[in-house]
Amino acid sequence: MFVRIVKLSFHEENIAAFLENFETIKDEIRATPGNLLLELYQDKTNPNIFFTYSYWEQEADLENYRNSDFFKEVWSFTKKLFNDKPEAWSVDKLASLQ
Repeated sequence: MFVRIVKLSFHEENIAAFLENFETIKDEIRATPGNLLLELYQDKTNPNIFFTYSYWEQEADLENYRNSDFFKEVWSFTKKLFNDKPEAWSVDKLASLQ
C-alpha cells in the first residue's frame, strides 16, 4: 500500500472555503481508481494547518489522479487559499495496529 500525506496551511479567512470545497469533492477523490482511503485532519494547536492522508493501491494510481483534469481544478482552487507552501510525503505503510 502506498500512502500520501499532504500538509496544507491556510489563511484563517480561507478555512471555511477550503472545508466547503472539500465537502463537495471528497467523494469524487475517494472514488478515484486505486484510492483506498481519504482522511482529513486539522491540527489541534494551529487550526490553520490541515493534513490529508490518502491510501493508494499503487503509486501510479496517485499519479493518474494528480494528472487528471479534476485534480487540476481542485488544486487551482485550493492553492489560492494557502498561507504557506504545502508539503507532501509519499510513504509505504509498514505496519498498522488496531
